[in-house]
Amino acid sequence: MNRTTRIATLALATGLVAAGFTALAGDLNPPVGPVAPTHKTLTEVEPRIAVNATNTPGDSASIFKITQPGSYYLTGNIIGVPSKHGIAIAADGVTLDLNGFDLVGVAGTFDAITTFGVPHLRIEVRNGSIGAFGDRGVDLTGTGAVVSDLRVRDCTNDGIRVGEAAVVTRCTSSGNQGAGIECGVTSVIDTCTARSNNLNGIDAADGSTIRGCAADANGNIGIFADSGSSVGRCAATNNGGNGISTDQGSTISNCSAYQNTGHGITTGIGNTVSNCSTFANTGRGISTNSACTVADCTTRLNTLDGISCASFCVIRGNTCAFNGEGGDGAGIHALNLDNRIEGNNCTGADRGIDVEFVGNIIIKNTCAGNDTDWVIVANNVVGPILDRRAPASAAINGFSAPDSTGSTHPNANFSY
Repeated sequence: MNRTTRIATLALATGLVAAGFTALAGDLNPPVGPVAPTHKTLTEVEPRIAVNATNTPGDSASIFKITQPGSYYLTGNIIGVPSKHGIAIAADGVTLDLNGFDLVGVAGTFDAITTFGVPHLRIEVRNGSIGAFGDRGVDLTGTGAVVSDLRVRDCTNDGIRVGEAAVVTRCTSSGNQGAGIECGVTSVIDTCTARSNNLNGIDAADGSTIRGCAADANGNIGIFADSGSSVGRCAATNNGGNGISTDQGSTISNCSAYQNTGHGITTGIGNTVSNCSTFANTGRGISTNSACTVADCTTRLNTLDGISCASFCVIRGNTCAFNGEGGDGAGIHALNLDNRIEGNNCTGADRGIDVEFVGNIIIKNTCAGNDTDWVIVANNVVGPILDRRAPASAAINGFSAPDSTGSTHPNANFSY
């Protein structure tokens, strides 16, 4: 490139840059009238209300009191005051975010967070911790409360108590002198832990759903659900009463109950228990009332029976091993009439299958290694029972072998 060309190129580039600066500069004449502020207000930055003496002044019964609907949040920890609640909610439609802070009780305090027993609606409390209050940690008695991501400990009464149609999720309640978590009818308790509470770990009223929860070392029942409820994917361990207990018309599925002082799982009338495991409970592994189904469960090393049933039950496809450990028990124990006991495997107990009453049907079961495999009173319907404890079959190495069951009967039972 010669000197003339370089000078022309430089001039062109300089002109383009100048044009760009001109385009970016904009109008240099200010608009007519006063200049308006462009910053955001504090309400716009944080569109919630801080809980403090100015916004939510307390009264003779509470440190702070919320009296208007809205979204509220803590800005620091709260230390309890004797003869007062921590935060009182006296309005519908309140969301309270503890913002990760702690409410700490002292001797003589009341509830940490309460609605005073008034059934306020649409209350939500979330995201923080509560400890050592002189009554309940959270007490919301209205409909539709939501409680989430709380850690409640060492309160003199229940850790968390909510009313009907409530949702309690991702909470931990431990060391409280009442129940860990207690809810009203048609509520949901999801992914919660209740540990070392004096009464029930989790206690739910009719029509509730409890899922993905753990209850350990509570003084009474680990998980209790009243009529028409569902308990799924839960674990109950080391509780002072039954591990999991339901009233009539409920379902229990994919749960485990380990080393509870009472029964592992116990039910009311018309329950379904499926795909559950009970191990080393002081009572029975699974104890049902009438008209229940127990299917595809495993019970092992329980002090009494692996599975017991009253009347009109279906006990099908279960594995019962080494029950009656340290006590007296059967793999399966039918206490009354009209039960169908089918396709179960019972081993290592005092009695494999024990039927105490007339009118039951016992088919396709297998028993091994029990003190007595079969104890069945007269006037029951029983498929043939074959003793195959010494089948004397030849070794098998290949793709076929003769039948060694000794029976082609479709409903045969076997000792093996």
